[in-house]
Order: sequence, then structure tokens, then C-alpha cells
Amino acid sequence: MSMSQNSLRVVWVYPDLLSTYGDQGNVLVLERRARQRRLDVQRVDIRSDQPIPTSGDIYLIGGGEDRPQRLAAERLRRDGGLNRAVANGAIVFSVCAGYQILGHEFINDLGQREQGLGLLDVISTRGEGERCVGDVLADIDEPLGLPPLTGFENHQGITHLGPTARPFARVRYGNGNGTGDGFEGAYNDTVFGTYMHGPVMARNPHISDMLIKLALDVNALPPVDDRWYEALRAERIAAATQSA
Repeated sequence: MSMSQNSLRVVWVYPDLLSTYGDQGNVLVLERRARQRRLDVQRVDIRSDQPIPTSGDIYLIGGGEDRPQRLAAERLRRDGGLNRAVANGAIVFSVCAGYQILGHEFINDLGQREQGLGLLDVISTRGEGERCVGDVLADIDEPLGLPPLTGFENHQGITHLGPTARPFARVRYGNGNGTGDGFEGAYNDTVFGTYMHGPVMARNPHISDMLIKLALDVNALPPVDDRWYEALRAERIAAATQSA
């Protein structure tokens, strides 16, 4: 990656297709926390009729309904820009439908297997039981060094991890990937996926900070005022434990 230590280019992928559940909040939180560190942030919103730039530092992808998910996957495959960006070292954080798109395949709105981008070693199918809905509390994979994950899941999909994917978190309360093994989300070196809405970065601002540190290739960031975030986290963690 070629970026200076005081600038960051954030790309919000297909907000016209994949921004159904308030996941644009992730972009707002990431942008704000970068600016609080006096970073020069360039935010680029790329609609589905525009080419994906390969010069971004962090790419964010949200959730969406089944048909927009299929359309997004088709256009991202045809475009190829996101795969090229990752090959260049870019960081990707995806949520729900976006998470499934980054895998090898998922089930589309036509009930057919749809090819994904292959950026995560996961395969998603459609569950036959009850939909996974509700607050989640999970422990983020220890090597990432982050506090517990809180979020809201709302999905019918079931995502199975392959051998090169690590679980993003392990669930205490909730369903996560829906496989029954307690895993939630997946990641490799620079590509992350989760089912957590919320938006997840408002509930877990440390995820934003992790992505910024990865993009800047630094081990620490200047502290910022986290009182609002911590109050929200405490409220939602309590909700998850009480509803379990």
C-alpha cells in the first residue's frame, strides 16, 4: 500500500444496493475516528454503476436484501476492482450480505448457488430453521486483541469456514454464523466479514481503530473520548445477556 502516515482513503462499496440495515453507520464511525486522530480522510462512495477504484486503503461493504445481493455479486465479479485492491494490500470489512459475497459462494434470491469473490474461505447456504435474529455477544478472536463483540444479527444464511479462514469471534449469546459451532464471522490477514449490524462499528469502535492501524501499519493510535461508545456498548451487552 502506498499511503502517507496522515491520510486515509475509505471506499464505501455499492451503497445503492448494500446499505439496507443502517450499515452506512460503519463508514461514519470510521471516518469520524480517523479525523479525531487528525488524519486526512477521503471518503469515496461507489455506486453499482461505477468502477471500483483499486487505490483505496479500507473498503466497507454493508448488508442487503437477496436480489440486491445477487446484483452486487455479479457486478463485483465483472468489475474485479475489489479483488485487485486486496491483492495490492487493501483492507476490507463486510457485513451480512457483503460477508457472504466475499466468500466462494452463497444462495441467491433464485435459490441458486451464486459465485462470490473468493476473498474469504467461506461458503454460505440457506438455513431451514428459524431466522437468526437478536442481540449477540461474542469474544473476538484472541490474536486480534479486541474486547468482546456486540451486535445485532438478522439473517437466514449459514456460513461455513474453510481451512484458511479464522472465525472473527466466538459466540457467548446468539447464533453467529448459524452452524452451531459457535463461530461468528471470518477473517484472513486483511479481509473481515461479520453478520453483526448495529451498526457494528458504533457498538465496537475498536474495530474501526483496528482497521485504521492496519491501513497505517502502526501499533497504536492516539486516544479519543469513548464515553458515548462505552455507554452504548454496556447497554447492548446487558440486552444480550438478559435476552439469553
